[in-house]
Amino acid sequence: MKRVIITLSILATFSTRFVFAGEMEMKQAAVASPCPEWYADNEWNVNLWGTYVFTNTDYNPNLDIPDLIQSTSEGHTVGGSFDRYIGNDHAWGGGGDIKYFFYRYFGLGLEGFVLDAHKRSFFIDLRPVDGVFIGRNVDQERAVGAVLGTLTVRYPMHCSRFSPYGWAGIGAIFGGGESDSVTTQPIPGLPNEFPTVNAQSHHFDGDTKVLGHFGFGLEVRFTRHVGWTNDISWGVIDGPQNNFTMIRSGLNFAF
Repeated sequence: MKRVIITLSILATFSTRFVFAGEMEMKQAAVASPCPEWYADNEWNVNLWGTYVFTNTDYNPNLDIPDLIQSTSEGHTVGGSFDRYIGNDHAWGGGGDIKYFFYRYFGLGLEGFVLDAHKRSFFIDLRPVDGVFIGRNVDQERAVGAVLGTLTVRYPMHCSRFSPYGWAGIGAIFGGGESDSVTTQPIPGLPNEFPTVNAQSHHFDGDTKVLGHFGFGLEVRFTRHVGWTNDISWGVIDGPQNNFTMIRSGLNFAF
């Protein structure tokens, strides 16, 4: 009987040690294998992206030459509605930015982009007495670009590849804003209407404007150094007829 009791006691001791050792191994494994973090506390980000922009003003320009001349002779040129800076209802382009993130959540950076902006306009030279009747529509292709300083706030989700972010920036936009106007002069003895007036168009070059830019999006990291970004943003230029919405998608490289 004593031998049986001693044997059971020995087995119980070994069993307790085995269970305790198993628990220690599990705890050590848990400590040694934490979940992966895909975003560093301090890192440089270089982001390259393509973009689509659509303007926030209804695109309905008046490009009818007789109507432009007639309305001008009446004292109010009917130009229609359209964006006054980009000049169309949409544009394609691309850009990039470089940011430095500190304390994991905040980044300071520099952003730039270029848009392939198409604008339709007109050329008029009407001098009936001299036999000159020129009126045509003009298609203008030009690049509209911008450079901004930005502040980005992101929130990398713990043990996740996902990080929502938002940003705001201010800078300059250039290359757009061209405009055209029409002037008319009545001819003595003839009706003050098309085509019996002198009429000329005048082209004005664009200028550089202050641009405010803000938006939000989501980054997905494929690895700790490569991610995919998608976002939507809004550009605010001087005057409500110049504002636009931008959609971007690109690759982010973290170092």
